Amino acid sequence: MSQRGPQDEAERYLFADRVHLGSAATQADWTARRLVWVPSARHGFEAASVLEETPDEVTVELAESGRRATVPKADVQRMNPPKFAKVEDMAELTCLNEASVLHNLKDRYYSGLIY
Repeated sequence: MSQRGPQDEAERYLFADRVHLGSAATQADWTARRLVWVPSARHGFEAASVLEETPDEVTVELAESGRRATVPKADVQRMNPPKFAKVEDMAELTCLNEASVLHNLKDRYYSGLIY
């Protein structure tokens, strides 16, 4: 039986398991759904799929409820690919915006990782 050192034990609170996050199927699903963040009075931001775009507005389908909504294009924030879920250094996010930072912090908190 191998013993874990104090450094190894502490790292479990810092680094997320990335085995399933970078899979080709996960990435393809994310690309096909065109996921974005839209403002929400209840959650701050909600995940949504882009259905239709006009020059000023975007029609989306909310991921949680399936409800359709039309929001101003300026309020839509891009979502990061799944390979960036629970990333330790948020400077690595391809879409560094308020919604993505808040989502990453929430995911890390609920996973017992240092946030």
